[in-house]
Amino acid sequence: MTRWDDWTWEERSQANRTPTVNPEASSEAPSAGVEGRERRPNQVFRRRRAGAGIGAIVVVAILIAALTSHKSPQPAAHANRPHVAAVSPDQAERAAAAFKAEQRAINSVLAYTPAVTSGGSKGNEVALTFDDGPGPYTQQLVAELNRLHVHATFFAIGNQEQYFSAGTVAEVDSGDVVGDHTETHPMMASLSPHDQYEELFEQMVQVEVLGAKRPRLFRPPYGSFDPTTFKELRHLHLLMILWSVDTADYTLPGTQTIVERALAGAKPGAIILMHDAGGNRSETIAALPAIAKGLRKRGLRPVTIPQLLEEDPPPHGQPIPTSLTGG
Repeated sequence: MTRWDDWTWEERSQANRTPTVNPEASSEAPSAGVEGRERRPNQVFRRRRAGAGIGAIVVVAILIAALTSHKSPQPAAHANRPHVAAVSPDQAERAAAAFKAEQRAINSVLAYTPAVTSGGSKGNEVALTFDDGPGPYTQQLVAELNRLHVHATFFAIGNQEQYFSAGTVAEVDSGDVVGDHTETHPMMASLSPHDQYEELFEQMVQVEVLGAKRPRLFRPPYGSFDPTTFKELRHLHLLMILWSVDTADYTLPGTQTIVERALAGAKPGAIILMHDAGGNRSETIAALPAIAKGLRKRGLRPVTIPQLLEEDPPPHGQPIPTSLTGG
């Protein structure tokens, strides 16, 4: 079978992808125009004395600032930024090892397919995924997942971070995975190659500055994509993650209906689609305990997408998905 990444795609030149940057102008000040002319002794003395006076003033100002800083400390320039929780060296080492394993799993799957709708069927893993965040309900939803000891994958929208970045930081702190759901949530198939690339890349930048790892997973808004999307994903080393179960929780069908839909399609390798933003998500949050309980009662274990790909990857030879609706 022909490898998906051997498809013949027209490559966009790097010049079209990377903006031209003009060389910076020299910061060196122009000459004062005194070359070849001797300064008079009194001019030199006055300038030295003035320099000494300015130096003394600067020293006094520094001392005053140091003394007053102890009485009324000023907030740091970044104090209003969301804070990522500190971790111990052991935790950092374990997290680094887990991250490397996840990257290997993603690369392994990406080597034979550009998109997946589910994992394999030999294990007991099921992946819970949430789209359209972060939003006003994200932190509450993450807290509920933590209470249930469940990790999930969140496909975040880049321009939401300016309002609700604390939700993404909560996901990072909780050990959840943050994926790419574009910068502005467009129909990708309607965009030019350049605009598709920008939608993908700008979101990656937004989440990286919050302490998340650079996304390796992508979910297309509305399930919209085309061959150009696959080409841009290949450039950015992103794996498209679709779904096998759609709860349609964004329609607010009621908590019990969300639970029933999630469990109806729950089987080994399932990828369950829900939302943490884009509207009122109180029903989704309320459904999580029953979903987690129902999965575990069936012997299924909720995991992140990278864990699913690592422990029970999709089989080779599956057809490449075509554009979907929903999501």
